[in-house]
Amino acid sequence: MKAKRALDLAGSLVLLPLLAPLLILLTAAAVATWAGPPFVRYPAAGLHGRPFETLKFRIAPNALGRLLDRYALDELPQLVNVLRGEMSLVGPRPLPAEDPANTTHRLEVRPGITGLWQVGARSDLPWEEMPLLDLHYIEHHWLGMDLAILVRTVPAALRPRRSRLRVA
Repeated sequence: MKAKRALDLAGSLVLLPLLAPLLILLTAAAVATWAGPPFVRYPAAGLHGRPFETLKFRIAPNALGRLLDRYALDELPQLVNVLRGEMSLVGPRPLPAEDPANTTHRLEVRPGITGLWQVGARSDLPWEEMPLLDLHYIEHHWLGMDLAILVRTVPAALRPRRSRLRVA
């Protein structure tokens, strides 16, 4: 557990400054292209059910919103959640506290920015199967698995996912 937290801290401390120009550019583009705040906070259950708010870019129904959604760039602000210890780089998807999928077993690990669902089928996976991948991760995770998922995350993020936006 300490090694995983050390990896999370090191990863977020390296990635935040490295990605800062992109985050600033995306924030500026968001402010310039739509009204309202560029970020949203979603309530979620963390380790042992502790409530926290995930930080994400708000996805608006425009070209920038499509780009954020298609390449999962909306998730990048969650590096702040990792730095604060609310999330991990790798883990099950963060779910709202009241979500019935939040079993005691699921809450034994921190939710993650990426996971088996991210590096596998991404948006092509039926929603019913995502909890199965999360459960597999929870039951079998170890630092080597986290490193393998992190390595596979970059190519997966560069492979566009189907957009969830339905813009006319």
